[in-house]
Order: sequence, then C-alpha cells, then structure tokens
Amino acid sequence: MQSIAGRTGLKILFLSAILLLPFGCKKPPQDMIQIPKGDAIVGSNEVDKEAKALQYGDRRPWYANERPERKESIGEFYIDKTEVTNAMYKEFADKTSHRLPAGWANGYPAQIADHPVILVSWYDAQDYCQWKGKRLPTELEWEKAARGTDGNRFPWGAEFDDKKVNTLGAYGGTTPVGTFTEGKSPYGLLDMAGNAQEWTSDWYKQYPGNDFNDKDYGEKFKVVRGGGWGGMGHYNLQVYVRTAFRNAAPPEGLFDDVGFRCAWSK
Repeated sequence: MQSIAGRTGLKILFLSAILLLPFGCKKPPQDMIQIPKGDAIVGSNEVDKEAKALQYGDRRPWYANERPERKESIGEFYIDKTEVTNAMYKEFADKTSHRLPAGWANGYPAQIADHPVILVSWYDAQDYCQWKGKRLPTELEWEKAARGTDGNRFPWGAEFDDKKVNTLGAYGGTTPVGTFTEGKSPYGLLDMAGNAQEWTSDWYKQYPGNDFNDKDYGEKFKVVRGGGWGGMGHYNLQVYVRTAFRNAAPPEGLFDDVGFRCAWSK
C-alpha cells in the first residue's frame, strides 16, 4: 500500500505541473507545422521590363510593391498545414452562431466539405482563428512559410509547374485542400500557391526602402497572399502565384478565391 507521504508527494508534483502549464508548457495545436526562427528572404527585385501588367489591364505594375528583396529575421511560429476547410468553418459557425459564408446561402455545401472555405471576410477569418486559440499569420510569416529560407519563387522551386498548383482556372474552382502534394513548400505546407488566396494580419503598406508609390498603401486594405484558383481578376497568369506576390483587398470584402489559414506562437 502506498504511504501517506508518497500520496502527498504525488499531489504536490501534480499541482506543480498544472501551475507550470501556462508558463511555457503550452503545446501547439494539431495539424500545424513549426517554422523555426531565423532569417528568410522576402520580397523580390524582379522588374516587368515589357510592361506586361499594363497590357493585361492591371493598374499596378508587376513586382513594384515587392521591392526590395531582403533578409528578414522572423521568430518561431506555427502555421496550419492546409487552408481552413468548409467543414472546419462549419464547426466554428455551428458552435458560435457566427455568420455563414456568402456562398452558403442555399445551405452548407457538404459535397465540398474538404475544399477551402471562401467568401469570408478578413474579420470572419480573424474570428475563426481567435476561436481556435490562434491568429492570422503576418505577411512576412506567410512568405517565409511559403518559400523557405532559400527564397523559392514558387513554393516548390524556381519554375512554374501547372501540375503542382490549382490555378489558371484549370479546375473551374477550388479543389480539396492538399490535393497538390508535389507543390508543397520547403516546410511541407500545402496550397501556399493557388486554390484560395489567403488573408494575412497585415495592412497593405509600403516595404522599407520601396520606391513604388501606390495610392492603396495605408490602412485601407489587408494583404492577401498565394494567388487563387483562377489567377487574379480576369487574368490567369503565373505571376500571381509567386511566393513574393502581394495582393490587397478590403477587409470586409468577400471573394470566391480568398480563404485563409491560421498561425500560432508561444
């Protein structure tokens, strides 16, 4: 039989463990990938020498808001391996009575439960992440997770490959998250290019040392990353699924190619 002293000692150890949990023993949520602290290449020095953006009707010159390419020191964080799915978002909506995505007007789309949730605003995405005990990733966190420390042009490497990404309108819409396993990022994240663009936490602001004056800079638009299933607007171009590409959207906006994933840090 265990002694009274032994039982008392076990109780003390148990209580000590409970007290220590909030102060450094917190574990990351499941289905997230650790991104270690350290330097990462962000931005780009590419130039649209042929003014292709104007030819395609894009009012913002390609690459202009990405300059200059540089190294940034980014702390450790965790990020969801996949985009948040319709099924994940339904659980949130059911338990919180949060408003439903605009695309669910005719009911929950059970046939695409494993597709990324879309037609949700930045505020909706933020609310979901907070409900999960997480947050939206910063723009630089997202970029490091997408391109690794070597500065990949696309999550999988330097050259575009339409077999590794859902874009160019090839599938007519979103696909189940994680379909394109060969397109994973250096850290193993899926759909960091194509499928759904993704909200980040940051306002669309000018990079330090940037020489492009965009009237949209400021606290009017949130940065969206990753490119979507149909390119950008009416144009299905590879440039929009590059890891350095910066898009901007009003935080209250609802778009059929914009979703999100969450981040977490200790």
